[in-house]
Amino acid sequence: MPRVDNESFYRSALDAHGETARGVHWNSTESQEVRFQVLRSLLPADLSGLTLVDAGCGFGDLYCYLEREGARPGRYIGLDVMLPMVETARARTGCEILIRDVINGPLPEADYYLCSGAMNTLTRDESEQFIRSCYAASACGFVFNLLKGWNTSSIYNLYQPREIKRLARELDAACLIEEGYLAGDFTVSLLKPLSTPDT
Repeated sequence: MPRVDNESFYRSALDAHGETARGVHWNSTESQEVRFQVLRSLLPADLSGLTLVDAGCGFGDLYCYLEREGARPGRYIGLDVMLPMVETARARTGCEILIRDVINGPLPEADYYLCSGAMNTLTRDESEQFIRSCYAASACGFVFNLLKGWNTSSIYNLYQPREIKRLARELDAACLIEEGYLAGDFTVSLLKPLSTPDT
């Protein structure tokens, strides 16, 4: 069973806060962009020739961040399950935004998959399948963030970095973990063998 009903969980935030960071359950725009900055730091320096898929793209905020930073990818594809978010992301980005269940696919191929926050309310089994699916659909790797802590919340999905390192070994992925940028958060880069970012 899911931890929460994602439809009502996100729709209530959208109704209360509109098309903002809080509308997708981030504390603030500032904390959302700190997470984006860390995700960006784990990607190659030049994104102009790459296809990026944003799994759980929400309103397309990650694309807007990359564009502001002068790091627009060659092609950006957003995936989300909620139609209001998909419609907003399409209008904001002008990019290809698909209504897609990441866990059940099928997923478009890309150089890199990215995810910021979309696994925070999934179960353990769902999160593992989400990671495996995104990693499998990527040519180079999957970069994502998770909430850090013990798995005791009835709402949020928290992990210890060592659990992700164990999964990385199963996937035969090169694993890099960034911590310390925000309390209770960490970011993971899972790279395919022989794929190293040009940073």
